[in-house]
Amino acid sequence: MNFNLDEAIEVLERTPQALESLLTGLSNGWLQNNEGDGTWHAIEVIEHLIEAEKTNWLPRLEIILQEGERKPFPPFDRFAHLQETSVRSFEQKLLEFKTLRAQNLAKLRTLVEPEKHLELTGLHPAFGVVKMRELLSTWVVHDLTHTAQIVRVIAKRYTADVGPWREYLGILNK
Repeated sequence: MNFNLDEAIEVLERTPQALESLLTGLSNGWLQNNEGDGTWHAIEVIEHLIEAEKTNWLPRLEIILQEGERKPFPPFDRFAHLQETSVRSFEQKLLEFKTLRAQNLAKLRTLVEPEKHLELTGLHPAFGVVKMRELLSTWVVHDLTHTAQIVRVIAKRYTADVGPWREYLGILNK
């Protein structure tokens, strides 16, 4: 197994800064581009990441620590962010994500002792028994998945404009 808590934190702590560097100052044409009906643009992905920071990763980790398999995780509504009616700016949303992530990583560092807790289990509503190590690994890969999604969606804005080079631009063909 490859999981290492310190290395996982390396990725998790960089995600907000990476997205901030990539997205801050871009026009709405970039930020609101999506891949068609039922897909998310960059702003919606950030809203989804905020929702996960609030209701998914740390709450489930705490359930594992406090309840183990006795209490199942509450379901995570992956689409809850789409109901948001906030008028906050994109920069305010990025700041909220950055702040929540910093708070969650500080809490993670105080709650989890790798040699003691990574094999503890909890009860996922769909998957059944899961390990803390698996939850934390999923958090990292979730970040990387959505970072790749944002980059792909932004790139696809120019799909028709690259002409014959499309054949060589794998990101446009996924």
